[in-house]
Amino acid sequence: MPDLPASGTESDGSAVIRVLSYNIRSMRDDRAALARVIRACAPDIALIQEAPRFFRWRKAAAWLARESGLVYVTGGATAAGPLILSSLRPHIERTEDVLLPRTPGLHQRGFATAAVRIGGARLSVLSCHLSLAARERYEQAGLLLDRLAGMGEPHAIAGGDLNDRPDGRTFRRLSAELQDAWATKPWGGEHTSVPERPHQRIDAIFATSGIEVLGCGVPVGLQNVQEDDLRAATDHLPVLAALMVPPA
Repeated sequence: MPDLPASGTESDGSAVIRVLSYNIRSMRDDRAALARVIRACAPDIALIQEAPRFFRWRKAAAWLARESGLVYVTGGATAAGPLILSSLRPHIERTEDVLLPRTPGLHQRGFATAAVRIGGARLSVLSCHLSLAARERYEQAGLLLDRLAGMGEPHAIAGGDLNDRPDGRTFRRLSAELQDAWATKPWGGEHTSVPERPHQRIDAIFATSGIEVLGCGVPVGLQNVQEDDLRAATDHLPVLAALMVPPA
């Protein structure tokens, strides 16, 4: 498998960034394995789903950031689960956690969002975990697109657990407006669920049209990513993308 490009800043101010999307199941599995996987992926931005959101959730988020070599940006309980971590490379311009309209009897959902600057590039980032209910999930996809458009940055990235496959209505609604990074430049593995028997792609990273996708997929075979850790860390496999973001 070819190497995924490393992070870097070009002479014109454009930035190659690594973005990770990962459902961590509230850190109920092997925490040390989880941290090793994230650290080995070396993301500039980590879009996390199912972050701890109850008792001492901030302490858990701080532990995960520290052990993964990252820092806390926003989200967690305040976004009903989605979380954003980053390396020290991005400059965080602003953050906002958004709670979505809730259907009675279903889980509260939300977005963790941030506007960041890396080199001469500016972009919005959003972490999401969409509903298990098809109708609500489809509506949340529309809210996601509206949120990215309203953040006012020249480029945008969204990543998360969609609870939908590429042929589903919600996934197709997003990929009609944004680049599905795996479909644009596949790299590594495709399927994200379940680690013991990957058979479906329900986690994805999306980017607006001005961003160049250099590679995206499950980091199977990436240096220092151990298969035992991938199976032990959580009930999803991570998605890692390398993206070239033009200068603002």
